[in-house]
Amino acid sequence: MTTFLDTLFNGLALGAVYALVALGFVIIFKASGVMNFAHGSLLLLGGYLTAVLHDDLGFAGALAVAVLVTAAVAGAMDRFLLRAGGTDPHAAHVQTIVTIGVDIVILTDLSRRIGGDLLSLGDPWGDSVSGLGPVTVADSRIAAIVVSTVVIAGVFALFRYTSWGLSLRASAEDVEAAALMGVRLVRIRTLAWCLAGALAALAAVFLAAFPAPGLERTTGQIALKAFPAAILGGMASPPGALAGSLLIGLTEALVAGYQSDLHILGEGFGDVAPYAVMVLVLLVRPTGLFGGKAAVRV
Repeated sequence: MTTFLDTLFNGLALGAVYALVALGFVIIFKASGVMNFAHGSLLLLGGYLTAVLHDDLGFAGALAVAVLVTAAVAGAMDRFLLRAGGTDPHAAHVQTIVTIGVDIVILTDLSRRIGGDLLSLGDPWGDSVSGLGPVTVADSRIAAIVVSTVVIAGVFALFRYTSWGLSLRASAEDVEAAALMGVRLVRIRTLAWCLAGALAALAAVFLAAFPAPGLERTTGQIALKAFPAAILGGMASPPGALAGSLLIGLTEALVAGYQSDLHILGEGFGDVAPYAVMVLVLLVRPTGLFGGKAAVRV
């Protein structure tokens, strides 16, 4: 029973962090129709900046700078590389391909800088653990759940109670109608990319924290595990991204915790489990858990 509770808590912590990344995918898709495959490299950028700055600025200062810089890079990437080709919704497919090239460029440079090192982000939790009843939990996991919950609640409040959130939802429903009603589509899109970049930088802290060994050049690939979460929930559904992330996090933790009982599926099944769940769900609901049928004018 203790093993199950420990695995369950770890799964919730992973799911909470994946939700930060998956929300970035969803926000960008809602605002621009672009599937941002450079999200992993933005995550790695945020983690790298935190790692190299925390000695001089302290953890909080380094994280603040990393979040702001990553947000600015994401906004600049949209402004100067993607929207240079126009804001026509039909250009989103081309822009999606461009993000693959951007990802390769950023990832190559960061990989060169990191090399084979394991970088510490200087987080205040270190390798300390706490006891919650019969379960021993890393403090970083507790912090991941608490911080992610607060940030995600703040993002949902932005969607619900601010003019930016209303404008984003309106433009996601009908770009032409939103533009005719005075919605400033360029500003809405830029802010969406900046917010997604900031969430990715924050997620990097918890993905590199204990029990992970630290930030390495492959850390950005973890963002790809949040991609199935966004697909599962429906790419245009923030609540779906949250539900999908929790499902993926729990699946990954359970498969890792009970790997010995699942040996028939292979040693590396934990790495593909998120994608296996995605495929199974999409076979039943092709639009995702929270996705709906869209009306298309022909």
